[in-house]
Amino acid sequence: MVEMKNNHCKICELIARRDAGLAPLWDNIHRTPFWDVVHSYNTSLPGWLVLVPRRHIEAVDELTDEEAVELGVFLRRVSGALKDVVGCAKTYVMQFAESAGHTHVHFHVVPRMADQPEERRATNIFGYLNVSEDERVSEERMNEIARQVRLLLTSSEP
Repeated sequence: MVEMKNNHCKICELIARRDAGLAPLWDNIHRTPFWDVVHSYNTSLPGWLVLVPRRHIEAVDELTDEEAVELGVFLRRVSGALKDVVGCAKTYVMQFAESAGHTHVHFHVVPRMADQPEERRATNIFGYLNVSEDERVSEERMNEIARQVRLLLTSSEP
């Protein structure tokens, strides 16, 4: 069961949907004891993944030692899988948890493609997020990426 500090946490709602087995593949790519990996639902950049702690916390210093250790390993594994799947040069990792309904800590793991336009590098990468519905990565494409990432993460588990 998800421990929620407030009743308006969109991320906790999504975790509860995963726990109930109701999430689509792109929103349930891989789960560990402490973390979920999902594809962002409101991006125009294929492969924009998000790592979410499975319990509600609002600051990184609230992570347990076990969650922090697993996060480090999981960030590396997810970044490697993303590199293999979408062919990015590297990944960006960001954490803010500031927008309304999204104060639950979460880490964006974003592919930075070799041919990424200069005006969409570094923090300008966020121009690919919160886009209109017709600009978003299709559910079919998100599921395709999810399947490939899931396969790589599952096959490399310790």
